[in-house]
Amino acid sequence: MKIIIEDINPGEEEQIIIRCRNLDDTVLKLISELKAGQKKLNGIKDGMITMIDAKNVYYFEGVDNKVFIYCKQTIYESKLKLYEIEENYENSNFFRASKSVILNITKIKSLSPAFSGRFEALLFNGEKVVISRQYVPELKKRLGL
Repeated sequence: MKIIIEDINPGEEEQIIIRCRNLDDTVLKLISELKAGQKKLNGIKDGMITMIDAKNVYYFEGVDNKVFIYCKQTIYESKLKLYEIEENYENSNFFRASKSVILNITKIKSLSPAFSGRFEALLFNGEKVVISRQYVPELKKRLGL
């Protein structure tokens, strides 16, 4: 794959042009990641709404009918449901890790097997997230294991 980067004149709109023979999974994933990178999330903390880049999210967790957005050091509340987040970020770096967690695989520092076929992910911020055994095959597939 060849990548060409061109400078543009001031005032011109930035654009990305993809030329390919077939829209295969690799190209579709790239498109999805580009679109997801532009999306902002609304996070609520202490009554204030903060715009959050998806790339800064470590994971989303559903607890007591609320969804929380976990970033490096800060936790926000989201008005979205987990299934809505999963739909918005399908074919991206986010994947369902358990019934209540959607995890950003780029934030995984290491993985270790846990009991009953589960895995435990150590994240770059030091937190640990359990990956349910039914989601382990998808994680292995995404990581090329």
